[in-house]
Amino acid sequence: MTKRSVSVVIRGHEFRIRSDDDPELLHRVAAYLDDTMAEVEERTGTIDSLDVALLTALNLARELVSIREGRIDRPTSGLDPARLHSLIELAESALAPEAH
Repeated sequence: MTKRSVSVVIRGHEFRIRSDDDPELLHRVAAYLDDTMAEVEERTGTIDSLDVALLTALNLARELVSIREGRIDRPTSGLDPARLHSLIELAESALAPEAH
């Protein structure tokens, strides 16, 4: 598959992601990440974007580890473990300085 550039918006910032994944999948993953970050921000009252991103990554990683260890039969988000892995990669690429 050929990598294409897909534009997604996370927390009001546009990011261009180069991926061979289905663009619609990337949009769903970005929307899930954006929703999860908004939830973390609201729940914790944290406003620093790096803190929100790290807390969100921690929550998503906990969910992924629980799935891998069999403590959760399926993701609460409706995403399978491979999709959660894609979500983590998307978050990492969004945080990388060269992604801007």
